[in-house]
Amino acid sequence: MKFRRPLNMVEEERRQNKALEKVTHDEAAFVVCESCKRKNTAQDLSGNLYVCGHCGNHFRISARIRLAHVFDNGQFTELFTELLSQNILGFEGYDGKLETASVSCDETEAVITATGTIDGEKAAVFAMEPNFMMGSMGSVVGERIARLFEHSVKNKLPVIGFCISGGARMQEGILSLMQMAKTAGAVKKHSDAGLLYISVLANPTTGGVTASFASLGDINIAEPAALIGFAGPRVIKQTIRKELPVGFQRAESLLAKGFVDLVIPRHQHREFLGRLLKIHGSI
Repeated sequence: MKFRRPLNMVEEERRQNKALEKVTHDEAAFVVCESCKRKNTAQDLSGNLYVCGHCGNHFRISARIRLAHVFDNGQFTELFTELLSQNILGFEGYDGKLETASVSCDETEAVITATGTIDGEKAAVFAMEPNFMMGSMGSVVGERIARLFEHSVKNKLPVIGFCISGGARMQEGILSLMQMAKTAGAVKKHSDAGLLYISVLANPTTGGVTASFASLGDINIAEPAALIGFAGPRVIKQTIRKELPVGFQRAESLLAKGFVDLVIPRHQHREFLGRLLKIHGSI
């Protein structure tokens, strides 16, 4: 008999979304929703922003799909692409993981930073890339986000952040944890300048990302049923040795407790964010 280690949260999420990776390669493919177990065609998923047409389950999507949806005409100017991760600590196997991650999703890092317009309003936006080491926060992720806030202060731009991450990147040790303070400081300077920051939390948003810039928005929005927390529910359950409430750490539960301000379905993001930007711009 073979014994298998239980999947952790990141591994389980990766398993559940593996079928979705085939969508761009085979338009005739069917993707089974992990929530309702019903089939969606690849074409229907793509046209519905990768939201299940039967139950509303939000599949994981790439950073570029998010940016193309939210920016006017899908057009944006990318910033800080010259910043690339290095294996500063000499962590064994990290170079290979970076190369594999880059090839698998055709991105250079776990976040894209950009500027453009949303419903005619200028904005700076960062979107985390879940297919690059599960959106983990290393020194370059923190630096790109911090620089985007600094750029926004100089140019008087609001910032919108799409957060999805497994937390700080273990291969960079303390350097990754330092990004929590760096990004929080950048958010504070942006706030002191009287500028708006909207954080959009997707599934999952965990670890050091949740404990820093992801939770610091003037308005914090979550996608439906998104898992949001510091430690995952499995770790917490093993620690306190008690059954957790139904919906623990899910967006709707956090809304009820005041941790997030709104739960907004993905297809409403562009319109809703554009309205908020217009309101803020008129103040």
